[in-house]
Amino acid sequence: MQAKDFFIKLAVNIITLLAVVHIIAGVSVDSWQATVVAALVLALLNAFLRPFIILLTLPLNILSLGFFTLVINGFMFYLVAKFVKGFTVSGFWSAFWAALLFSIISFILNFMLSPRLTINVHRHQNDDPDRSTLRDVIDVDAKDD
Repeated sequence: MQAKDFFIKLAVNIITLLAVVHIIAGVSVDSWQATVVAALVLALLNAFLRPFIILLTLPLNILSLGFFTLVINGFMFYLVAKFVKGFTVSGFWSAFWAALLFSIISFILNFMLSPRLTINVHRHQNDDPDRSTLRDVIDVDAKDD
């Protein structure tokens, strides 16, 4: 990952965290510095700790058809509040809803800012010699840097 990509993702996390703080009543932040630190700590926890927790809870995650991942995301959000002074989460349910909203907003912003995806629609000749119809094929490609 290039430094530019890292800073774009960090900016998306900061903007998303600010949106979550304004929407979810049980989540608050004291200053913009606390917002930046909380976004950075959340990114680091999601990158390094979250995969191990998901691996440890894999049977429960399989039984719940992946819904336990939402609980893990809420726990990560709650854990950030324990590490970052000035970032407060009032309880688990506030953390749960904040993490869910954070995921949705972050996904949308990253998708909108990502220039790497291209969607191409092609007309493809049917392989069956008896049918001379064309069909649409959609290719989604990612650009390599």
